[in-house]
This record gives sequence, C-alpha cells and structure tokens, in this order.
Amino acid sequence: MKQAVQIHIEELVLHGFPPSDKYRIAAGLEQGLVRLIEREGVPGRILNSEDIYRLDAGEFRLEPYRKPETIGERVAGAIYGGLNYDR
Repeated sequence: MKQAVQIHIEELVLHGFPPSDKYRIAAGLEQGLVRLIEREGVPGRILNSEDIYRLDAGEFRLEPYRKPETIGERVAGAIYGGLNYDR
C-alpha cells in the first residue's frame, strides 16, 4: 500500500542561477523528489512526522551548462539525503 506524502518547501535558496530558471529548477526538484521517494522510500524524518523548519542540504558541484531541470534533480537528491540524515 502506497503512503501519501506531502512536502511543502516554503523557500528554496539557490545561489548562482538566473531567476528565469526558477520554475524549471522547481519542476526538476519536484520530479526528482517523487522519483527518489518512489524508489528509495519515505525518508525517516518524514516518517517520524517531524516538522522540519530548516534543512541545510549542503553543497554540490555541477558541470557547466546543465539544464535547469537537471539542477532541480540534483537539489532533490541533496534534500532527500538531508531528510535521511540523523541529527
């Protein structure tokens, strides 16, 4: 039985990207999180019904000229990893 999960990201701060890419990055982020949750399962911090008011997903490097959707997918991976991290 599939579990319903709702993730609300009020603010996402990304430095070094053109503002015109924000919707395409957001679409890649959403698709990436859905794919990770379907494949890997619901992260532990969500399963514990924990409200997370701030999550530092760290840093990562991208090769130049990546599509905004690909950037969003990489951000999704960083967020997912942060949601599985035990404090």
